[in-house]
Amino acid sequence: MKRLLLLVFSTSCFVNAFAQDYLPSEARIRSTVNYLAADKLKGRGTDEKGGRKAAVWVAKQFKKLGLQPANGSSYFQDFTFDRKEHHDIPGRNVIGYLDNGAPRTIIIGAHYDHIGTAHLFDGKYPEGQIHNGADDNASGVAGLLEFIRYFVKNGQQEQFNFLFIAFGGEEMGLQGSKYYVAHPVFPLEKVHFMLNMDMIGRYNAERGLGIGGYATADEWPEVFKGAEQPGIKFFTDGAGKGPSDHHNFYISGVPVIFLHTGPHDDYHKPTDDADKVEAKEESGILKLAIQLINNAMKYKELHYVADK
Repeated sequence: MKRLLLLVFSTSCFVNAFAQDYLPSEARIRSTVNYLAADKLKGRGTDEKGGRKAAVWVAKQFKKLGLQPANGSSYFQDFTFDRKEHHDIPGRNVIGYLDNGAPRTIIIGAHYDHIGTAHLFDGKYPEGQIHNGADDNASGVAGLLEFIRYFVKNGQQEQFNFLFIAFGGEEMGLQGSKYYVAHPVFPLEKVHFMLNMDMIGRYNAERGLGIGGYATADEWPEVFKGAEQPGIKFFTDGAGKGPSDHHNFYISGVPVIFLHTGPHDDYHKPTDDADKVEAKEESGILKLAIQLINNAMKYKELHYVADK
């Protein structure tokens, strides 16, 4: 009898652990950041080998997690852009689709590029040094992959489709999102909202998590009601415009949410390394964001509010 009870208890624990595997994981976040912010990727610079390698790796994760290619048969959306005296710089977005057969789509994004070895920045940063960008923005890509896992594996067929985008060229002037809104794979008027993550790995308990875009849809105040996560405090900001990829969606008529844990002394420096990322706190941030997304899905449509 004791053996039977032990077997039942062990089986129950295993099933429960398996069932919860889709929730954001500190261990997976740390693993993702450790890979993307390793020296071998040399800072994931745009038009650098490490940046191209990072894009391929992200596409493999999209496929492994069960997303469909959103751009025909490819996960890649290639583009070129000019910046100052540099012309025809190649960039690449990585895009995956979760098709729930719904009329509207939620976009979740984060940029995967960083400064790299700074060869395109004309002396603004120390050229030749590796800028690993663990918080900026390997932390955001880690969050992107955790969201994919949650919405693919949670056993629910949501009433919205999901488009997941890892943007390229963000550090070069929001180039990937700029290209995407000009060449969307689905009409922007069918987008419920866009959630962007940029630097969510250095949670400061005194400051809390900043959530931008609070004034970009009439429904956001109701969506935010009751949202809470132990160990994570947050404050809201109304702005839809800003220095990250949500900006281009907002000015194109899409309500946005922007997650950001704030500035720090390692911002855009070679010292933004993986061991400084707070993976446990990031997992809490993602759980809070899942509450907001689920609340927002109670509305068939959000009503965009233009900047006044």
